[in-house]
Amino acid sequence: MIFDLNKDKTVNEAYKLMAQTIIPRPIAWVVTEDEGVVNIAPFSYFIGLSSNPASVLISVGHKADGTPKDTLANIRKHQKCIICMVQEADLEKMHFSSKGVDKDLSEAELFGIETETVMEGFPPMIKDVPVAYVCELNQEVELGGGSTIPLILNVKQIFVNDEVISDKERLSIDFNPVARIGKKYAFLGHKIDAPDIP
Repeated sequence: MIFDLNKDKTVNEAYKLMAQTIIPRPIAWVVTEDEGVVNIAPFSYFIGLSSNPASVLISVGHKADGTPKDTLANIRKHQKCIICMVQEADLEKMHFSSKGVDKDLSEAELFGIETETVMEGFPPMIKDVPVAYVCELNQEVELGGGSTIPLILNVKQIFVNDEVISDKERLSIDFNPVARIGKKYAFLGHKIDAPDIP
């Protein structure tokens, strides 16, 4: 079966197909701040773009009423965010933080998500995450319509929890990340060695 997105123009159908076949998608648990209100929201359209310069991409949509989600509005206003990687222990809180709440309410307070400041002038980081990226906005990408805005972010610092560094000399990091597959989540703790190439 072929789904012609130019003919069908069904955004919901395209999302369903892509979300279930481009897998697994890591979750960017994004922290922004405005007027002292800490906003925390997960986004699964997230990927690393480059290590030189260090940069990542997240796609952020709009609310049902057409206004930008708080994450997008805050990044546009302040040009900064912190992206936290999600581990198994934080799955429930991460999922709860996906609920749309009023801009004046903080998901950190509503769902008991502890935060800590790791870099002055940036939003706080979610406490005890395995890895976090301190980011500044590089640019928005115009896709020619639609309500999702891809944001290219430059990574200024990377926080790595000492507990997940298994080998400091080789800089080996081990944790059990959470990813998105369709409407479900997946734990990615199981690793397989690559076979030798003949």
